[in-house]
Amino acid sequence: MSEESTMPVTGMPPVSVFMTVRNEERDLADCVERILDQDYAGELEVVVAVGPSEDRTREIADALAAEHPTVTVVDNPTGLTPHGLNAAIAAARHDFLVRADGHALFPSHYLTAVVTALMETGAANVGGCMAPHGTTPFGRAVARTMSSRFGIGGAAFHTGGAPGPQLTVYLGAFRRSALEKVGGYDEHFVRAQDWELNHRLREAGETIWFLPDLAVTYHPRETWKAFATQQYRTGGWRRRVIRRHPETASVRYLAPPTVVVASALGLVAGILGLFTTPWLLLGLLAPVAYLVGVTAASLWEGRDLDAAARVRLPVAMVTMHFAWGLGFLLS
Repeated sequence: MSEESTMPVTGMPPVSVFMTVRNEERDLADCVERILDQDYAGELEVVVAVGPSEDRTREIADALAAEHPTVTVVDNPTGLTPHGLNAAIAAARHDFLVRADGHALFPSHYLTAVVTALMETGAANVGGCMAPHGTTPFGRAVARTMSSRFGIGGAAFHTGGAPGPQLTVYLGAFRRSALEKVGGYDEHFVRAQDWELNHRLREAGETIWFLPDLAVTYHPRETWKAFATQQYRTGGWRRRVIRRHPETASVRYLAPPTVVVASALGLVAGILGLFTTPWLLLGLLAPVAYLVGVTAASLWEGRDLDAAARVRLPVAMVTMHFAWGLGFLLS
């Protein structure tokens, strides 16, 4: 069925919201209820692919499906994100497909905004900004790191920009025909699959459209270990994307591994300088300059944070840079 044939005489076209979750006991019910409470003037369904979990995620998903006839639960035996997303898309009934995430909460006008933009722009994918919101002091520091140009870099969906074509957007709302054109999510990419998909869409002549005023609340990792692990894995998979698509390498992605290498070499040289050649002590300038830069950036970026989050901000920034960079180097 074509997208045009599903368009009702009045109102908005039917939409399928798809997501894949695992170990999302904390946020899943709130996430799905936010979707169902959208002010969308069209038919709406939610498809949740559930992977093997160590908490009550499946029980919560099944309860939501029992309470709401518009919620469908499908299995994702691998527990991997791209497999779950493709499984949810395959079960979805409609031609306008909106991705959700267990860590994310849509504003009430989200579906109306993205579907309207899909129809008005002809884009293959439309999305807005990630708006991180932490609940603990370290979580708030992580949230600020994930929206800082010095922390995560200058991607528009993290730091804002002008409306229009972009390389990628957060989550995204798609035309089914565009996804089918490029074969959906590449299941090789356990992480970074959204960026890689948008790259293939652009290579196929499609447009990715960014709406800077559309912000989706995202709950980041709240502990140092969870955040470091996430960034290490993300950096590793970004390296794999560049290996598959060398033309996507950029300063933004090469900066963290460069910081890791320069800081490590500088530290080693400085230590050797203490016992051998004194001029090797100059190597310490690399890690010292980096730490001074992080401190200065943290003072500026965290000026409106509470004191507990502000003192943790440099730790969050260093963790992001070094975990991501190490993941990139060691993948």
